[in-house]
Amino acid sequence: MGKFSRLGNALYEGDVSIDFVGRKWLWYSISGVIILLAVGGLYFKGLNLGIEFEGGNEYNVSVGTGEATQENADKIRDAVAATGIKDASSPIVNTSGTDSITVQTEVLTTDESDTVVQAIADTANVDPEDISEDAVGPSWGEQVAQQALTGLVVFLVLVVLFIWAYFREWKMSVAALVALAHDVLITVGIYALSGFEVTPATVTGLLTILGFSLYDTVVVFDKVRENTKNLRARRTTYAKAANLAVNQTLVRSINTSIVALLPIGAILYVGVATLGSGALKDLALALFVGMAAGAYSSIFIATPLVVQLKSGEKAVTDAERRERAREKRTVDRYAEVPVFNEDMPVEAEPEDDLEDDSRTAHPAPVVTAARRPEATGSGRVVPTTKAPVTESRSSGRNQPSRQPRSKRPKK
Repeated sequence: MGKFSRLGNALYEGDVSIDFVGRKWLWYSISGVIILLAVGGLYFKGLNLGIEFEGGNEYNVSVGTGEATQENADKIRDAVAATGIKDASSPIVNTSGTDSITVQTEVLTTDESDTVVQAIADTANVDPEDISEDAVGPSWGEQVAQQALTGLVVFLVLVVLFIWAYFREWKMSVAALVALAHDVLITVGIYALSGFEVTPATVTGLLTILGFSLYDTVVVFDKVRENTKNLRARRTTYAKAANLAVNQTLVRSINTSIVALLPIGAILYVGVATLGSGALKDLALALFVGMAAGAYSSIFIATPLVVQLKSGEKAVTDAERRERAREKRTVDRYAEVPVFNEDMPVEAEPEDDLEDDSRTAHPAPVVTAARRPEATGSGRVVPTTKAPVTESRSSGRNQPSRQPRSKRPKK
């Protein structure tokens, strides 16, 4: 944990940096492959819609403790299919816990439903009165689907308005919507591939993950806005400032996602392994897949997409031009140091400043060279030269030398 905290501090300070923005095409490719698999699952397998959306009959059979096994569920499935009823020829039978079995069929008439109940009772050795029945019409399922779609549209409109009002930036709204669509499509595709039943609990989970994904994206965008407030003063580009923002919020995003996914993963395990089918399992799967996809999209999709959308703005291009100029000057900070050559001007030292007549006849040459007004790579202005550089006057005097103690004069 200590190493992880030090890594987080290094990421926040910029000492360690992961290039999320520069490798955007890699992240886009990974997301594209995942989305392609999700679309393939939707196209070839389709969603396993529950009776709440398609309509049908559901029978809940209460059996003895420990008798809700897959073997008994298969026996009930065969018995219901053997009744010869067309709409009950392919029933969906699942165990629910250790003492309950659920049977689902298409919409049946009253006589057909009585026949199915009797077949289940004879196979499970229970009284027909112990079998509860729920019938859902197709029109009610259509209303549920329409209300879910309406809720999704209203949520997306509010998201656009909120982000535009908070950040004053429509491009961030577009990036947030793309990230949300990315999360929903992956979640729905996983549902299709897994064969889990789509119930109202699934719709609830989808709307919940949209809120989680938006929350994580807004946190990253807020840091991006803070880092890119004044690019000229920060002496950086929009892409580098945005990438630093993602690195600064990376540890927080990982910690938040892990804390949220651990209990949801436990609920998913209990719903699948212990309780069997039910709303808890459907809700947990939608939350788990959606939150994982939301954490990924807020880091790898939303911010790189914002940088790409803003790459044509004047302030962004000016910052990039200044950055290229700085990099060009700092490639070799000693490249412009003057080199001696025979054509350099030579100046003599003034005679009135000399103390030795023998040096007047042979004045020391002084080499001068033009220098840049600004020190390369340092950002400071070189002070004006007051006088030419000359040989030191003390060079002609007797210089002290080290002598043994015996030869030193006595005081």
